[in-house]
Amino acid sequence: MLWEGRIAGISGIVGRLLPPYGDGAFLSRLGFVVGLIAAPLVIAVATGEAVGQTVSSNVPLMIAAGLLVGFGSVWGDGCTSGHGVCGLSRLSPRSFAATGVFMATAFVTVFLVRHVIGG
Repeated sequence: MLWEGRIAGISGIVGRLLPPYGDGAFLSRLGFVVGLIAAPLVIAVATGEAVGQTVSSNVPLMIAAGLLVGFGSVWGDGCTSGHGVCGLSRLSPRSFAATGVFMATAFVTVFLVRHVIGG
């Protein structure tokens, strides 16, 4: 944001890595994504410990979750990083509303999966 005046919304940045390329910012977007991927590797090398992360082994669930997140990012005109990190820090009313909606949805989803559906 400091150098480009843009919000660091990860879904938008990754989505704009795909054609059509029109604004000449491909390399800065690619560098941003490479940095996101490289950061845990750099931390692991610097500390000597692997970065802990848990990902579900349920492939259909992961596909459904990815599609829902993608749909939500498009429908909400931004993703969790764009609204939840950058938007809230800018005191954007739209980001406060969007963050409230996706956090409430996340709470309900976790409750349903853990206590109703059983996961």
